[in-house]
Amino acid sequence: MNRSERAQRISEYLEENGAATYRELQPLLNVSEMTVRRDVDRLAQEGRLIKTLGGAQKANAPADFYESSFLARSSSYLHEKRAIAQKAFESLQPEESICVDGSSTCLELAKILAQADKRLTVVTNSLLVSLEVGRNKGNTVLMLGGQYDPETYCVSGPTSEAQIAQYNMERAYISTKGLLPSEGTYESSVGLFRIKQIMAAQSRQIVLLVDHSKFGQRALCKVLDISQIHSVITDSADEETISLLERAGVTVVIAQPQPCEAE
Repeated sequence: MNRSERAQRISEYLEENGAATYRELQPLLNVSEMTVRRDVDRLAQEGRLIKTLGGAQKANAPADFYESSFLARSSSYLHEKRAIAQKAFESLQPEESICVDGSSTCLELAKILAQADKRLTVVTNSLLVSLEVGRNKGNTVLMLGGQYDPETYCVSGPTSEAQIAQYNMERAYISTKGLLPSEGTYESSVGLFRIKQIMAAQSRQIVLLVDHSKFGQRALCKVLDISQIHSVITDSADEETISLLERAGVTVVIAQPQPCEAE
């Protein structure tokens, strides 16, 4: 397969799947990962795709399919996220082993864990989550290694994936960019969605923490099927959404946000 043919194959794959990692493209093209990276670089320079941490995504997706900055996300629906995090905390048992992703909602959970006497073992790919949970010396924090992304404050890549696959955890607490109750979760960050998939695979239960704005939203890549999710904790959901989730075997927990106070 020559360079032109590889470029066409990459473009077709991204058009169909939305995004891909270098490791996914390598067997598709039957070349080395270095050659895949060079091909992606050339296509990015031509404007035919967008480079991401650990891979590429198609260039012509709607703007809301892409990942927004962590700082922007962390300040939106803050009271709802805190209420969701508190409900998630109440589901935890002392001395459990859990994994927590680097989402803004999970960061609120981490802040609660820093103040609580649960003596947990927490596996995470998030620098911010590690710093918060580690403030409590009763907790054990297992921070994954890998390629650091300053936009999300998280690590990802082959090293992270290999490390997390070694652990077996009681629960995975994760969030998502979009949730379709009849389908599953969707993400826009190519570098991080594989971490979430492995977190789910290595955990006995998957607890999805999502505020109401995530329902009905789709992003570049489907990450988890609805059948993989055990429970959803949210601040509100309409009757149709709750019914669809419950029919899929998902437990829905509604967390009531506290009245707003001056920050």
